Amino acid sequence: MVRPLGLPFDPIERAGQTWEQQFGPASAMRAATSVFRVQQILLARFDEALKPCALTFARYEVLVLLTFSRSGELPLKVIGSRLMVHPTSVTNAIDRLVAAGYVRRRPNPDDGRGVLAGITEEGRVVVPTATAALTDLDFGLGDLPEDERAVLFDILRRIRLGAGDVGTAPAG
Repeated sequence: MVRPLGLPFDPIERAGQTWEQQFGPASAMRAATSVFRVQQILLARFDEALKPCALTFARYEVLVLLTFSRSGELPLKVIGSRLMVHPTSVTNAIDRLVAAGYVRRRPNPDDGRGVLAGITEEGRVVVPTATAALTDLDFGLGDLPEDERAVLFDILRRIRLGAGDVGTAPAG
């Protein structure tokens, strides 16, 4: 279990007060900083829940992406693009997944310099167990009722759309 910091004050609220004194309105800074802090809290919770599966959340995301792919394998650069991570991070995750026996790699026959990562049978076996651990945790959002989770998703999606992260067409 992740140990709470137990600070006697909200550091983001405190920073917001100082921000307002020195720079002006702080609502955007408070919100953005809260998103980053929540990300750190959630990642710590996810990694703790996935530890029995010898996974981190970053490696779990790779396995799920491979599970969702038609053939069970993808080029490393596609993995990096879909997960929005640096090529070095993809390589590191794949190296660890290969060492755990969850992924195999092979040269990409369509790209002489590229590499394909493919999920192994061991990887396919661990995905449901890891998924159950995260689902049991409510993906760390158990403190929010379902309707508020939907509102949160919609708010964050608007930011993503505004940044050009995804198109506006419905998923399908």
